Amino acid sequence: MTHGSQQTVAFRLWPPVAVGAPLLVGFLATRIWGDPIDLGGWRVPLGWTLVLVFAVWNGWSLWLFARHETGLLPGQETHAMIEEGPYRLSRNPLYVGMLVLYLGLTLLAPTFWGLVLFPAAVLLVHWGAIRPEERFLHERFGASYDDYRRRVRRWL
Repeated sequence: MTHGSQQTVAFRLWPPVAVGAPLLVGFLATRIWGDPIDLGGWRVPLGWTLVLVFAVWNGWSLWLFARHETGLLPGQETHAMIEEGPYRLSRNPLYVGMLVLYLGLTLLAPTFWGLVLFPAAVLLVHWGAIRPEERFLHERFGASYDDYRRRVRRWL
């Protein structure tokens, strides 16, 4: 799925919405019904660690987008395929990072229902962003992307 220029990906669902919607529903469910399980004190250091991992991981990934002068936001043109840094470990490091942030925030809040809804966030990111992006990158970069896809995992 690409726009007419073949230079930009057409998401079904913008990634921050795919991650944010289940998180918001989890927060609201906790506020309305409470949590049936106490997550305990261990959640705070783990939550902050996950937020820190997100900041470093996504910061590195975003820096690479800037360095390669390629589009990041919807409507911006994709000029380059990035294969270094976190992109050596995951084809989708920004989405992995956003999901790590999701987990960190659910632990810090805390919201048990947010944790329960985490698989929904993963599925929404997969369906709404990753699948259309993979089709776009295959169309845009052809064999180079296909080779990259064979070498590097989708998630981690």
